[in-house]
Amino acid sequence: MDPLLLGALVAIATIFVLFSGISVALGLLVVSAGFLIVFDGMRSLELMPEILFGKLNNFALLSIPMFIIMGASIASTRAGADLYEALERWLTRVPGGLVISNLGACALFSAMSGSSPATCAAIGKMGIPEMRKRGYPDAVAAGSIAAGGTLGILIPPSVTMIVYGIATETSIGRLFLAGVIPGLMLVVLFMIWSIYSTWRSGNIAVLSAGSYSWREKLEILPRVLPFLAIILGVLYAMYGGIATPSETAAVGALLCLVIAMLIYKLWNPADLWVVLRDSTKESVMILFIIAAAGVFSYMLSSLFITQSIAEWIGTLDVNRWVLMGAVNVFLLIAGFFLPPVAVILMAAPILLPIITTAGFDPIWFAVVLTINMEIGLISPPVGLNLYVINGIAPDIKLKTILTGSLPYVGCMVVAIILLCLFPGLATWLPNAVMGTAV
Repeated sequence: MDPLLLGALVAIATIFVLFSGISVALGLLVVSAGFLIVFDGMRSLELMPEILFGKLNNFALLSIPMFIIMGASIASTRAGADLYEALERWLTRVPGGLVISNLGACALFSAMSGSSPATCAAIGKMGIPEMRKRGYPDAVAAGSIAAGGTLGILIPPSVTMIVYGIATETSIGRLFLAGVIPGLMLVVLFMIWSIYSTWRSGNIAVLSAGSYSWREKLEILPRVLPFLAIILGVLYAMYGGIATPSETAAVGALLCLVIAMLIYKLWNPADLWVVLRDSTKESVMILFIIAAAGVFSYMLSSLFITQSIAEWIGTLDVNRWVLMGAVNVFLLIAGFFLPPVAVILMAAPILLPIITTAGFDPIWFAVVLTINMEIGLISPPVGLNLYVINGIAPDIKLKTILTGSLPYVGCMVVAIILLCLFPGLATWLPNAVMGTAV
């Protein structure tokens, strides 16, 4: 059978299986096994255990559970509330100060946790009630935190970037650095929109009410600075050549647990058990998807689907930016229905040869892909962050949360356009710190 037609059948079967409600990892294994048996014989099944083990037998994967523990230990304390309160005290006189505080807290908490749902939950529990008390509309209060939470998969250390690096055999250190400037750019775009929308509402005086003394501003800092110091220490150890990403992640996880115990009195064994249990569940889910995606990639390669698609794209007489536009549309649609990790593991190995053949930088593409996944986090029908916010404030309708987050989708689209116009926004820092990739 023609590999392109076979690829279309694989795509249809994958969509059907995943929409049946089966888990992503099991769905990928079912599709892979089915097509391998039909088109390559039973002998292919003998290789599946070896492929599954081979994908997991990777030292770099250790960084995933370590960074997840790091984020879970922070999320289980009042660190998010303290971070929010610190920024609120310092930014209270800025137009839309509470929205700015939300977004700043989301950005900093993202750097500490690397998780979008954890960021939404930690900042939302404190931010939404305070904003509603100050008179902010529900759409603004919920939408800003839902959007700010998406920064968790872009600003380093990001579990999503680690997964992309493993799936495409790309330097994780470079990927982390590539996310810094675009992440800060997104924060600035979010803040600009927030200040403008607050100014346009004409309620600046009311929304900016409240002031704090210098003593009140300074006394909150000791509660948040240790966690920020850990993040800076992890990044310094990684890029200073002191340790690998996996080693720094392990040290960071240990230090976060220790600080959570010392500062926030997380001594209760039941609380520690919850941190380790939740971290284990999330880690196993991601690792299972990675292993299953390895079998899926093997199936695509052994049936010559990946190679045929890349060759077919190469024969098309289209501008490379038209191709990139089509890829972005595909990623957007995929992000609406699947979690970021699943999209990356399924699509990145197929798209990367196409992208590099068209002359695009794989590090730059990782950032563009991640921002597309951010849009999916606040877009129905999946829209994970929307449901997290709805769980925190169940009296706020999903429609209201979606309405409040839509302007930030526009900011993300602007960020993608800026990255296309100025690729150096993603590639300059990795090249400056680690040298130009060969």
